[in-house]
Amino acid sequence: MARLADYFVLVAFGPHPRGSGEGQGQILQRFPEKDWEDNPFPQGIELFCQPSGWQLCPKRSPPTFFVAVLTDINSERHYCACLTFWEPVEPTQEAACTEDAVEREEALEEGGLSPTALAPAGQLFAPKTLVLVSRLDHAEVFRNSLGLIYTVHVEGLNVSLESVIGNLLTCTIPLTGGSQRTISLGAGDRQVIQTPLTDSLPVSCCSVALLFRQLGITNVLSLFCATLTEHKILFLSRSYQRLADACRGLLALLFPLRYSFTYVPILPSQLLEVLSTPTPFIIGVHAAFQAETQELLDVIVADLDGGTVTVPECVHIPPLPEPLQSQTHSVLSTVLDPELELADLAFPPPMTPTSSLKMQDKELRAVFLRLFAQLLQGYRWCLHIVRIHPEPVIRFHKAAFLGQRGLLEDDFLMKVLEGMAFAGFVSERGVPYRPTDLFDELVAHEVARMRADENQPQRVLRHVKELAEQLYKNENPYPAVAMHKVQRPAEASHLRRVPRPFPRLDEGTVQWIVDQAMAKMQGAPPAVRAERRTTVPAGPPMTAILERSSGLHANSARRLEVVRNCISCVFEGKMLEAKKTRLAMSQLSLCAFILGSGPCPQLLPAVLRALKGRAARRCLTQELHLHVQQNRAVLDHQQFDFVVRMMNCCLQDCTSMDEHGIAAALLPLVTAFCRKLSPGVTQFAYSCVQEHVVWSTPQFWEAMFYGDVQTHIRALYLEPSEDQAPSQAGETPAHEESPSALDVASEQRRLWPTLSRAKQQELVQKEESTVFSQAIHYASRMSYLLLPLDSSKSRLLRERAGLGDPESAANSLVTSSMAGSVAESYDTESGFEDAETSDVAGAVVRFINRFVDKVCTESGVTSDHLKGLHVMVPDIVQMHIETLEAVHRESRRLPPIQKPKLLRPHLLPGEECVLDGLRVYLLPDGREEGTGGGAGGPTLLPAEGAVFLTTYRVIFTGMPTDPLVGEQVVVRAFPVAALTKEKRISVQTHVDQFLQDGLQLRACTFQLLKMAFDEEVGSESAELFRKQLHRLRYPPDVRGTFAFASGTIHTPGRPGRAPKDKGPSLRALSRNLVKNAKKTIGRQHITRRKYTPPSWEQRGQPPAEDPEDEISVSEELEPSTLTPSTALKPADRLTLSSLVERACCRDYQRLGLGTLGSSLSRAKSEPFRVSPVNRMYAICRSYPGLLIVPQSIQDNALQRVSRCYRQNRFPVVCWRSGRSKAVLLRSGGLHGKGVVGLFKAQNAPSPGQSQTDSSSLEQEKYLQAVVSAMPRYADASGRNTLSSFSSAHLGSHVPRARVSTLSNPMAASVSRWTAPRGKWGSIRASGRSGASSMGVDVGSRLAGRDMLGAPQPNGAPPDPGFLRPHRAALYIIGDKAQLKGVRPDPLQQWELVPIEVFEVRQVKASFKKLLKACVPGCPAAEPGPASYLRSLEDSEWLSQIHKLLQVSVLVVELLDSGSSVLVSLEDGWDITTQVVSLVQLLSDPFYRTMEGFRLLVEKEWLSFGHRFSHRGAHTLAGQSSGFAPIFLQFLDCVHQVHLQFPMEFEFSQFYLKFLSYHHVSRRFRTFLLDSDYERIELGLLYEEKGDRRGQQVCRSVWEYVERLSKKTPVFYNYMYAPEDAEVLRPYSNVSNLKVWDFYTEETLAEGPPYDWELARGPPEPPEEERPDSSAPQSRRRVVWPCYDSRPRAQPDAISRLLEELQRLETELGRPPERWKDTWDRVKATQRLEGRTDRHGTPSSLLASSALHPRRSLGIYLREGPVGSTLSLSLDSDQSGGSSASSSRQAARRSTSTLYSQFQTAESENRSYEGTLYKKGAFMKPWKARWFVLDKTKHQLRYYDHRVDTECKGVIDLAEVESVTPGTPTMGAPKTVGEKAFFDVKTTRRVYNFCAQDAPSAQQWVDRIQGCLSDA
Repeated sequence: MARLADYFVLVAFGPHPRGSGEGQGQILQRFPEKDWEDNPFPQGIELFCQPSGWQLCPKRSPPTFFVAVLTDINSERHYCACLTFWEPVEPTQEAACTEDAVEREEALEEGGLSPTALAPAGQLFAPKTLVLVSRLDHAEVFRNSLGLIYTVHVEGLNVSLESVIGNLLTCTIPLTGGSQRTISLGAGDRQVIQTPLTDSLPVSCCSVALLFRQLGITNVLSLFCATLTEHKILFLSRSYQRLADACRGLLALLFPLRYSFTYVPILPSQLLEVLSTPTPFIIGVHAAFQAETQELLDVIVADLDGGTVTVPECVHIPPLPEPLQSQTHSVLSTVLDPELELADLAFPPPMTPTSSLKMQDKELRAVFLRLFAQLLQGYRWCLHIVRIHPEPVIRFHKAAFLGQRGLLEDDFLMKVLEGMAFAGFVSERGVPYRPTDLFDELVAHEVARMRADENQPQRVLRHVKELAEQLYKNENPYPAVAMHKVQRPAEASHLRRVPRPFPRLDEGTVQWIVDQAMAKMQGAPPAVRAERRTTVPAGPPMTAILERSSGLHANSARRLEVVRNCISCVFEGKMLEAKKTRLAMSQLSLCAFILGSGPCPQLLPAVLRALKGRAARRCLTQELHLHVQQNRAVLDHQQFDFVVRMMNCCLQDCTSMDEHGIAAALLPLVTAFCRKLSPGVTQFAYSCVQEHVVWSTPQFWEAMFYGDVQTHIRALYLEPSEDQAPSQAGETPAHEESPSALDVASEQRRLWPTLSRAKQQELVQKEESTVFSQAIHYASRMSYLLLPLDSSKSRLLRERAGLGDPESAANSLVTSSMAGSVAESYDTESGFEDAETSDVAGAVVRFINRFVDKVCTESGVTSDHLKGLHVMVPDIVQMHIETLEAVHRESRRLPPIQKPKLLRPHLLPGEECVLDGLRVYLLPDGREEGTGGGAGGPTLLPAEGAVFLTTYRVIFTGMPTDPLVGEQVVVRAFPVAALTKEKRISVQTHVDQFLQDGLQLRACTFQLLKMAFDEEVGSESAELFRKQLHRLRYPPDVRGTFAFASGTIHTPGRPGRAPKDKGPSLRALSRNLVKNAKKTIGRQHITRRKYTPPSWEQRGQPPAEDPEDEISVSEELEPSTLTPSTALKPADRLTLSSLVERACCRDYQRLGLGTLGSSLSRAKSEPFRVSPVNRMYAICRSYPGLLIVPQSIQDNALQRVSRCYRQNRFPVVCWRSGRSKAVLLRSGGLHGKGVVGLFKAQNAPSPGQSQTDSSSLEQEKYLQAVVSAMPRYADASGRNTLSSFSSAHLGSHVPRARVSTLSNPMAASVSRWTAPRGKWGSIRASGRSGASSMGVDVGSRLAGRDMLGAPQPNGAPPDPGFLRPHRAALYIIGDKAQLKGVRPDPLQQWELVPIEVFEVRQVKASFKKLLKACVPGCPAAEPGPASYLRSLEDSEWLSQIHKLLQVSVLVVELLDSGSSVLVSLEDGWDITTQVVSLVQLLSDPFYRTMEGFRLLVEKEWLSFGHRFSHRGAHTLAGQSSGFAPIFLQFLDCVHQVHLQFPMEFEFSQFYLKFLSYHHVSRRFRTFLLDSDYERIELGLLYEEKGDRRGQQVCRSVWEYVERLSKKTPVFYNYMYAPEDAEVLRPYSNVSNLKVWDFYTEETLAEGPPYDWELARGPPEPPEEERPDSSAPQSRRRVVWPCYDSRPRAQPDAISRLLEELQRLETELGRPPERWKDTWDRVKATQRLEGRTDRHGTPSSLLASSALHPRRSLGIYLREGPVGSTLSLSLDSDQSGGSSASSSRQAARRSTSTLYSQFQTAESENRSYEGTLYKKGAFMKPWKARWFVLDKTKHQLRYYDHRVDTECKGVIDLAEVESVTPGTPTMGAPKTVGEKAFFDVKTTRRVYNFCAQDAPSAQQWVDRIQGCLSDA
């Protein structure tokens, strides 16, 4: 029995002591006045009576009622029922309140009431509260009781209030049992109280149903999960009762768990700071204070009135594990909305009556009850009974529970099991002998039913209703309506004027009533409720929530048989039999190679594979237990080695939790298996299995300790006959055979009250002794596994074991095999050895002491015993250290572990080993592929092997340490010259044995070697490796590199002996040339300091500014240095003839720019000539010997012109357009005094001009000569400056001399120019240039937008009839920084285009970030593609590629329009070279062939002096500058164009990767020096002619490519099918660019595939290690990602057919035909078959390359109209400024494209045909061809003759812009009249035709125009 009410309190309004406007609560009276002994009076009631504060009210409000909850220091909850009513303010109160009237008026104004609107002071109302304090939760009884007291007062009933209150305080009711109790307070009332059947089930009334109605299913589930995972929850509502109900409902859902944190359903406003507490809570706050809760960052806010739950961003609520989350949600929706299942039925059944709110409440609770039963099913099997007497001590084995349930990765359950609520659950419900309730029955007997009903909603609903009935019956045992009779006040009684306030009660009367009741109760016998205790049923064993298959390692009987066979072979000594055994699984036995030779080399690999499965590991522990007798098993060395290996393999995959009990099962074994090292010295297995994180986890040791204690406690109480062998910890007890520990504990608890005091004390002492002895035993066990065998490794061990940091050992990969067999010594000085030993001993002692403190305190060990343990632990540790010293001393005498033999790498001819293999472990880096990550595949890393340093490469070869892939060879290598960063790393991961520090090598070929040296590699060897690597990486000069040293013996500093030769040899010629150049330079005056490449004698020294090496410019030159060739000496003539053979002159001749002889002898009719002015490299060392200059400029003037440019790199012609005759020039940047000075100087120069002014005039003349040399012709078709750039027409006349900027004030087309963000994301300049008098930028003005009229209404451009094309003859593209403040001069014909370009340092920084993004050194913090893409974007590499392509397309368009362009950026050898090379590649199809691309690189990069040695940091002098990937960036741009136009390039993508790899590899001499001058000085430029010997190693990369191309088509592009005169205009937006796979791909099977001789396959294992040849060899090949080279393993169809053809020819005894000849012949045959069979389809893959007439982006990219819109907004796919004509072309092109997709062969549809003369491309003659006009295909085809079936070319009529009469040109037929000529102009070029006579020409013109009009 318990009191219904403990206290009655009357609280009234009182003034605040500090005089503030608000009042405070005052307790007027409380009954009883003295505290109950068992229940003291709770403090702070006056705050909870008015949670919003005590305030006066201007009007009467109706009475309110709510129940607040207070929690005392003992966690007991007190329910405070508060009934509040309002009374007029008494005069004394009024006077006190008016003392601060000003503040109250302000407060009222803020509240929306004006002071004048108030009634007089006598009409203010003050709150008064009746409070009932109780420990019972009977809210309705409290409401009725307080209402009755209020009614007696208001209605003036003839009843004494003292008697009513006295009766209320003396009323007692039973706590539980389901009885009914009728009470009366003496006022004619009657109330019936029903008590619940059991007090363990919460009473919820309707609170749960109301909570779901207010918040919904999802929100309530979120709150449920947040509460269980200990988050802070805050409820908001305007109703106090709603807050109380919501909090009560949430707690009811948590059953059977109890909430143990702060619980305040109604929080007063004065205590809002409680919300900042760091501990979890459930609190309710009035919605008026919502603003004060906005700053709470970690609180989940549930708004009951709004139905929302707000979860902060920093809070993560783990959801329920699937499928429980979805199942619970589904059942809840069915309970809340029963009609949901019937909503879609065509004929719904009659409506069934819905459940009442109370029943629905119980149904919702039943759903969560089932949920907990499913979550915690089988929990009793994981309980450890540590003590039975005097009180049960229960612990829960969390790891075993999670492992057997299969929920290790579930965040929700992990946090629930670690929470306080579950700890209380274990201590309360883990007791084996106690009363049971509904949850116990459910989790023990209904689990099978719930699992069977999972997929049957109706059965689930039926079960829910059954549970709901039981819950409802618990709360309402008597469902009959109880007859309550309680008086209530009349309606609106609060508005009536009460004659007097609530009276002061007589304390004596109330106390007398209470005393009388107490006297009666003392005389009555105490009512003792007999609790029915039983043994709690355990239920069925645990099962996983989701039955998951174990995948690759299925628990097959075959695997278990392999384990048993191997164990029996080891212990029976049948080594020979084991070697002969052949099992199905031993096909993978090559991993015995990595594990070393020994017993059962065939079985052991299969066993190690099998041990990946859980069942096999358990089988191993069981088999090993069978061979342990009397806790000891002595083995020989071989047996010991193999047992330890298998133990380590078992423990390898164990986590720190040991959820499967493998480490627990092995723990007794590691102290049982041993071997004799010498008499009296025994080594146990525990000294060899210490390298596992599980041993350093305190939770593992605690679970093991409690498990063993439980076993011994159980044995203590079992009869000897029943005592079985102690079950292994972590295994499920066999409850059928013998009683479990919980059963024994239950029986003992039942018998405990019947035992005598002495017997009880004896049992308590026995149990404590058992715990104490186990604590000593575990202190020894822990010292075994925590103290290292070798004290010199103690520091490393401590880091590994996590004794200082529990997280430090989480990355253990592969275990050690035999730590005792280490035969290496550690260099430890005697002075430090003891310190280290004591240090590790102290760490182990502290670790064990913490463990002992925890387990002994929890197990109830007395403090005396605990002190004794603390004294014993250091002695135990010290004794074990002394024992280990002897073991370690003896173990060092054993032979060392046999490690895998080193695999020798394949070497190139001439490549020599500098350092032989050092044993290392190749560790995984940030790339997932090698570890079987994102792409899947095997775990190739970490790998064990060796690193080799050769004169050319750094090579790692080895095998994976994972035995599953042990037979695969791993190779990772890169050229020494590619090393960019070497960093020492500390290796946290320990593989196989203790490791030293590691080394991380990063290469610019996108390779990364992250290595850890083996312990046998001393620090001296590692340091020697670093020094040798540094020496090879940075030789003193370039002659020390591999390209020069390989195959030759060369002593640096001593030139080889030259053969005597009477005639001048090429080498002598080179020396003479350099000597003359130096003499010439020495005679010049020193006028200015500038960069000069250091001489070879100074290459090894740091760069210094030496005046002798400066290239200086003199005003006058000696005639002998610059005279024409007529005055040349014979040696000079030979020099010139050699220079003519260089790539530059061959290309000049091809372009029609002339040869040296012709330019010197013929008349000056040609605009340009070849000048030998630099033949001695006197003007510019970094330029080639022969240069193209304007015809009108004399050689002696070039010297003065060169002064105006950096490095004397004055403008020279490097390419001429065959169609527009525009020329491309290149130079270094301006010095700021040339053309810029002309523009800047407004005043005329002074009469005495300086030398600089003279140079400026020479420069002006030079540029004027370039402009004059250009052909001037009017283009009547209206093709404007940048016609393709803007598709609009030019404006009216604009002055010719301009300074244009690509800046902000652009017109419409420019403003839409998309570019990525960044410093130079668009071609732009500052507003100052744009704001000048000629502020119109080049884009809008050249596009004709500066003076255009208004556009037409449909968006088309204005009428072009009023516009005339105008353009500058020369555009100079220069650095914006060089052209600041430039003023326009209207007298010039050239135009400056300042642009912002990135500097080399920006390229370096971008490349470093790209390297780290593509080849990260460690795994990303956020795994997944997002992290990689973010790093890629941060590098800005693609933005730089975009910039280069953008500028290049701009130049291409200018050239194509007829304007010449001078690229004058930086020093003229970096970005300038990139731009001019890309421009030529895009404009000239010749450079897209193999020969042409070689010529382009030789001319623009080698001859024009790109600083390969300096940018590649090839020598010691360049070490500080670092690697700058200028050439790599150019190749990346070519790769981007190649992707967009795959049919325009003769070479393949592999060719570009090959050049990217070898331009830094230093294997070839091609890319080693900075200029032709340096190559001549070193004697390299001409040595390859005539000096070649038979089988000499290729010194030139081009020679190597040529030789390799004859053997294999690896460099050839099968899709190559170019169009004549095709100009490429690629998209350059970053969204159109792709990351080059050269940066990301890797082939671990053979290393980089760019050294073709090495790509024959992985290194061969030694002969004796190869598998038995008698075994059947499978032809099946598995291609692994990241390991195999996919193009080599799976070649494309054409390569495969060519290889097969060569193989068949070889088998037939024929000499195999070269692949290129075969390919050309097959291709020709294919075309012929395509012509013959008009309707057939091609029979091979050649159709794509043979039959595609179009090459445009519209086909490949499908991103819009054909090609880019080619305005300054060249990247936008559809420009708003495109003209109608361009859109028509796009439409026609798309029509042709669609047609060509379906037409497989060129059918001979001949609408009109005949003979026409056609002018060939540039510099080609007229030829007669047979032309066919095909209206069907919309083509004009031509053939060699009439009967020819192979088409020679196709003109797509969709591209034709106009057909106009032509004029005769040079070489035309003589007998034909002028009117027989006509021109067909396409978007690509102008075709010149000549017919037989004028009528034929007119007929052809009419026919072609007819075709155009029909289209």
